[in-house]
Amino acid sequence: MRLGKTAVVLGGSAAGLCTAGALAPHFDEVLVLERDELPAEAEHRRGVPQSKHPHFLLNSGRRAIGELFPGFEDDLIAAGGLHLMPSMDAAYLDGEGWSARKRGTMTMIYSSRILIERVLRDKVRGLTNVVIREGVSVTGLTTRAGGTPDGEVTGVGFSTSAGVEHVDADFVVDAMGRGSPVGAWLAAAGWPEPEVRTLDAKVTYTSRWYDLPSPSERPPSWWWHHLVIMPTPDKGDHPAEHEFLVNFFPIEGNRVIACMGSWGIEMPRTTDAFVESARRVRTPLFADAMDRCAPTSEVHLTRSTGNKWRRYDLLRTPPKGLVSIGDSICAFNPFYAQGISSAAGSALLLRGHLARVNRIDSKFSARFLAAQRKLLSVPWSLAMARDGGYACAVGSEKLPEWRRRVVAALSSPAFSLIVGAAREDAVVDEHFAKVFNLDESLGAMLRNPRVLAGLVRYRVRAALGKHRVPFGFDPQAEPPATDYSPDAAATATAAVR
Repeated sequence: MRLGKTAVVLGGSAAGLCTAGALAPHFDEVLVLERDELPAEAEHRRGVPQSKHPHFLLNSGRRAIGELFPGFEDDLIAAGGLHLMPSMDAAYLDGEGWSARKRGTMTMIYSSRILIERVLRDKVRGLTNVVIREGVSVTGLTTRAGGTPDGEVTGVGFSTSAGVEHVDADFVVDAMGRGSPVGAWLAAAGWPEPEVRTLDAKVTYTSRWYDLPSPSERPPSWWWHHLVIMPTPDKGDHPAEHEFLVNFFPIEGNRVIACMGSWGIEMPRTTDAFVESARRVRTPLFADAMDRCAPTSEVHLTRSTGNKWRRYDLLRTPPKGLVSIGDSICAFNPFYAQGISSAAGSALLLRGHLARVNRIDSKFSARFLAAQRKLLSVPWSLAMARDGGYACAVGSEKLPEWRRRVVAALSSPAFSLIVGAAREDAVVDEHFAKVFNLDESLGAMLRNPRVLAGLVRYRVRAALGKHRVPFGFDPQAEPPATDYSPDAAATATAAVR
């Protein structure tokens, strides 16, 4: 059912493009207003500085985008995206050493952010009632009866190289990102500014792009595609680089993004400093791998990484005809790879709510905001559970010191327990993959009796030294290529007999 003549999306990044797909079935025209000139190919642009860093597309995001744009996943793979199983295709250094390689329940598509957006743009441009206007700057909203029960957003003002324009709108979606000015515009029109909840754990990360050697030139030990180095659990003296979260992240075009990040530690800004720091991380494999590759970029550093949730859902009279999607409502620490998937999930949620109404009124806004709050609370809780334990964290959600110390003391051992149990218990592995991919909350997982039983059983077996799957392989050596999947072990035993 058509709900109006014109819907306007503010912003043409991943969140805005997903939103355009959600709106297209319900309005005669969907107008996307984007400040940048959008490239035809997979190229960086000013409005997405984080495109220079790794981006994980979680399973929940893959499914949501696939429902909005059928064929998206196939198109992404056809364009060069890599469909991999991390437990088999990634070398993972956690705790004291390398984890075992084995088959798991989770797969992922690896690609650059710029390729994800290029494929999304191609999908949106295939929608006949969607128009993308590039090189325009949104300057404000037109409203009526701001702050009252009948208050609504009625249009959008924007400027172009030719001058100032205005478009009447039956519906507006804010997808302008972390720095969105929409909240201030609403306050100027009579609505109260939304409460903003924040937690900034001072995460900084730095990346550099490389060309991989051809497959025939790679060392035989490179069975892995993705290299992950988690921060050390060691509480004694060690180099600052042992606290880094490190990725050697594969993308399309036989390329990788080498990335190092940390909580509250100054990160290298120059190519020389980047290479020097890489040599001090917990394993020599990271720097050795970089040495075998050809650098193709300078070092890119990002520090705008705080968690920020604008609580429009708490407004007594939210504006009719306006919702927010992506970072404009809830931005996350990018370490946790929740941004695109959460935005796509909100866009799919919006499409479902639009399909169930014959007009957009104040009740629609309240119902959608309540449903969106439930959706966003899952990734938000995960981000708070990790970032809340850092002494450097600041913001409205900063924990009292005694609680912060408890979180800091328990979070790493708890994570190691879950990861260890997932290695040996298929049910724990399944639920952990769901939590990682935003398909289940951490709380729901930890209330599952079968998961709890698996965690206890693993803890008991570990205390007795009876591990089913080995782990903790020497981080100074190459990660083992052996497939430790139970069925692989059985096959190998049968072959010996």
